[in-house]
Amino acid sequence: MGPQAASAVSRVRVLLDLLAGGAPAEEFGAVAAEARRAGVAPDELAEIERATAVALRVRGALRQHRRREAELTALFDTVGDLAALRDLDAVLTSIVRRARVLLGTDTAYLTLPDEEAGDTYMRVTDGSVSPLFQHLRLELGEGLGGLVAQTATPYATPSYPTDERFRHTSTIDAGVLDEGLVAILGVPLVLGSSGDPDRKVIGVLFAADRSPRTFAPDEVALLCSLAAHAAIAIDTARALADTRATLAELAEANAVIRAHSAAMQRAAEAHDQLTDLVLRGGELSQVASAVAGLLGGAITLHDAGGRPLAAVGPGGGAFTGRHDPDELAEAVADSHATARAVPRRDRWVCAARAGQELLGGLVLHGRPELADADRRLFERAGVVTALLLLLRRSVAEAENRIRGELITDLLTAPDRDPKGLVERGRRLGVDLSRPHLLLVAEASAEARKRLAAAARQHLFGTESVSAEHAGAIVMLLPADDAGAAARAAAAQMSQLVGAPVTVGAAGPAAEPAALAAAHAEAARCLRALRVLGRVGDGACAAELGFLGVLLGDDRDVRGYVAATLGPLLDYDARRGTELIRTLRAYFGRGRSLTRAKDDLHVHVNTVVQRLDRIEALLGPDWNSPERELELQLALRLHLLTGEPGQDRG
Repeated sequence: MGPQAASAVSRVRVLLDLLAGGAPAEEFGAVAAEARRAGVAPDELAEIERATAVALRVRGALRQHRRREAELTALFDTVGDLAALRDLDAVLTSIVRRARVLLGTDTAYLTLPDEEAGDTYMRVTDGSVSPLFQHLRLELGEGLGGLVAQTATPYATPSYPTDERFRHTSTIDAGVLDEGLVAILGVPLVLGSSGDPDRKVIGVLFAADRSPRTFAPDEVALLCSLAAHAAIAIDTARALADTRATLAELAEANAVIRAHSAAMQRAAEAHDQLTDLVLRGGELSQVASAVAGLLGGAITLHDAGGRPLAAVGPGGGAFTGRHDPDELAEAVADSHATARAVPRRDRWVCAARAGQELLGGLVLHGRPELADADRRLFERAGVVTALLLLLRRSVAEAENRIRGELITDLLTAPDRDPKGLVERGRRLGVDLSRPHLLLVAEASAEARKRLAAAARQHLFGTESVSAEHAGAIVMLLPADDAGAAARAAAAQMSQLVGAPVTVGAAGPAAEPAALAAAHAEAARCLRALRVLGRVGDGACAAELGFLGVLLGDDRDVRGYVAATLGPLLDYDARRGTELIRTLRAYFGRGRSLTRAKDDLHVHVNTVVQRLDRIEALLGPDWNSPERELELQLALRLHLLTGEPGQDRG
């Protein structure tokens, strides 16, 4: 081998060494340049240049294979990572991050379709700095992404702002400009093969640079491969999420079924327990105790007027608080109107009702929250309580009718058989030998028909009786404060009747004769209340001032009236005049002649003439302070005695 051939071989070996060492491309060109400087023969130089070109091609192929191998390795790693992820958000974030790394772009992002809105929206980004861009929405066919989603075909552009292939919109262009993107590559996320009729685009994956760049076909293919695996990972993550949601719903449904079954069993047991109480004629306290045990709280039972009937459990006292009576009444009314238990602060209230009639209320203390099952149980307890209250009222009404006959005999003939009356009372549970109050109640003619029922309801649950007598209602109560009892009866019965009820009271008294006398005093007190204009009020004789003293002491009222007003009464009776009426009008109008004549509908001279006649009959001192007091008292008593032909004006 000649020297020149040896030189060519040595230079080829140098090229092989450079190739093996992965040297930069400029070092390969340096071999041919050095041979040219050395004056190598043209044939040998041509051979060296051909060898250099082959070496550079081999070097390019090796670099491409190595890059492809790295990309495939990264793709396989990505696929493995995606397969391990179960959360959809984590899958989407990993896809976008890997796309950016694989293609070495400034940013990557992914859009998903909005089935309801009919467009696509930015779901996740990596490398983005623009909030405007991160919230973009694209209609099908709009922009590069909209076109990819519509056609299920990859699209790439080295300069999106100037690329006329895409339908630009002001919104999309503003977002791209704000992010500073120039080169964009978008590939579809597709489920199903190309011939599959169910093939569906579920999103678009993008890689983008902020400077011009031409995406090579192998880069497009690489992103398409990632998108294919990503679509499967997304579908799997969604399926897993749906499965987890379904399992959670099934677990929740199973828990609801178990809870419902337990509630049904508990409700059945409660129903049996409460029904047994009704059938055995249980007491209200037993119902309260049973409900308190079932619901784990304290129970208070009230009648329709808000008075406690039974209380069981800690804190199960009265409905405590500053505005409790009004608050309880309002809560019971709400429950009555809705036929449901209602919450009030840390309590629940349920009306005990029979049809549209309110019989009472239950209050559950210590249970601020009630599940539906417990609420229904509480409402069922309200029904049972209403049944017991109805039964008690029916029994009480039957007993009250018999006791009413006793009261009638007591008031009409107390001296006929006093011992027999006392014995009858004992058999009926009324001990007439014990002190009792006598109450007499009356209302207007329109409301009178409801008065007897109101009296029974007012006395319900107490050892008291009531009966109709002489057009009024008489009540016999084992109490000692006549005035307080009268006012309480007037207030509640007025509410029950819906019209003013006036109540007079007397006593306490014991034994038939004294009770009959107390009734007479209570009747006089009732008439005094009416004359005094206190309709709808209640009082005893001791609370009516001098009128009460006269009424209560049973003085000779008619004799006093006759002694004081006798000359005027006789003159009116003989002559048919109205001196008594004139005197009342004169005193009632503060001794004003003008106002008195207006009340009497006569001329003022007539009033003067009548007053002159009164002076002539009674004496010149008739209008002195002492005589005026006596005359006014006699005029009031004259009204109270109800004498035939008395002045009603």
